[in-house]
Amino acid sequence: MSAVVSASSARISGHPKGLYLLFATEMWERMSYYGMRALLTLYMVAATERGGFGWDRAFALKIYGAYTALVYLTPVAGGWLADNVLGQRRAVLIGGFIMMLGHFLMAVPGQVAFFAALSALIIGNGLFKPNISTMVGGLYEASDARRDGAFTIFYMGINLGAFLSPLVCGTLGEKLGWHWGFGSAGVGMGFGLLTFLALNKKLLGNVGLKPGAKPVQTAAEKAAAALSPLEKDRIGVILTLTFFNIFFWAAFEQAGGLMNLYTDEKVDRVVGSFTIPTTWFQALNPLFILALAPFFSALWQKLGELKKDPSTPVKMAFGLLFLASGFVLMIGAAQQTAGAGKANMLWIIGAYFLHTVGELCLSPVGLSMVSRLAPASLTSLMMGVWFLSSFVANYLAGLIGGASEKLGEVQLFSAIVAATTLAGLVLFALGKAISAKMHEEPSSTHEQAA
Repeated sequence: MSAVVSASSARISGHPKGLYLLFATEMWERMSYYGMRALLTLYMVAATERGGFGWDRAFALKIYGAYTALVYLTPVAGGWLADNVLGQRRAVLIGGFIMMLGHFLMAVPGQVAFFAALSALIIGNGLFKPNISTMVGGLYEASDARRDGAFTIFYMGINLGAFLSPLVCGTLGEKLGWHWGFGSAGVGMGFGLLTFLALNKKLLGNVGLKPGAKPVQTAAEKAAAALSPLEKDRIGVILTLTFFNIFFWAAFEQAGGLMNLYTDEKVDRVVGSFTIPTTWFQALNPLFILALAPFFSALWQKLGELKKDPSTPVKMAFGLLFLASGFVLMIGAAQQTAGAGKANMLWIIGAYFLHTVGELCLSPVGLSMVSRLAPASLTSLMMGVWFLSSFVANYLAGLIGGASEKLGEVQLFSAIVAATTLAGLVLFALGKAISAKMHEEPSSTHEQAA
């Protein structure tokens, strides 16, 4: 309680100022991450005379999938360290510094530096990612109706950085050289660290300052620290929704791999005499989020006030169904490619738009749910478990994307539509049962329409 109160005294538009510090820090970190990601597969498959490694597409997508998967595995360890040793704030600072070093290593030519850089980024992200998200939840009481809206605002920070990244890092990488783009990602991470260092004491109060887990010494203390049946039910909900999260991100993460290569090779990117750089298409998703997130933030808050807010499982089910509809457009693009040689870029733009709507229904809502339901002593750890689903999903994404050469894009996109639609319908059907296990009062969480 005290941490929340002390961090919430100064407000902007009804939210604590600390939210906007976390917004800005995450913005710069995501600018660096997505800037590097926009170039990664293109760099690996580029011919050696163009400064790349000249690896074949399937191998490059496996490396991409392994990297983006491990980025989401290490948050489990990073969450535990924050809960038990470091505290969330210190974990964010250490993780951000290691990630900055990793981005600068990407600017060094050669495979040794390349794999060392990926390792640093994986470790640093494990400390940074779960803990900055957890601190957003720490600014609010569990019953605060602004919570989902706050995570949607925070999500705008993620996507402002993601929007800037291909325009800055991608353009530098494609036009001046790969390592200029990778180096600029390190500069972005540095800006994020400086912002957090300058303002965290002033704006965050006690949030994230100390480890959340309390040391247990005596038998009585161990008994008192045991999870209650309510807490076990809530952890079960987190794990259940984490499973469905895998389906979403395994499909969504085709954006940086298969869809990125598809856009580069098979989409007509010419407008007049100008050819749109491939990496610029990576800016579409964050651009749409910046445009739509204020609407979604206001929508969830208004529906909550009216006690008509869909439950968390139902919101996530809609997210999966919107994602599936985006891949229906990708089937259309692949069919046009087969007949005309190049697909119209409107197919890709439409797919990214629908994927974005799905993401806004699922991802910020999921972050809010974990921070709300997890026991206080396990909040960062459970946030790490939530990101663990993205570890599995990103690894699967690399395997799925690599299968396109054998199956063909029409068949692969059709399979993705079938899997995500089925997952969405199952989650929708389970909505009431899952909501009951959350043990939340409708008046505080607005979980009315299961």
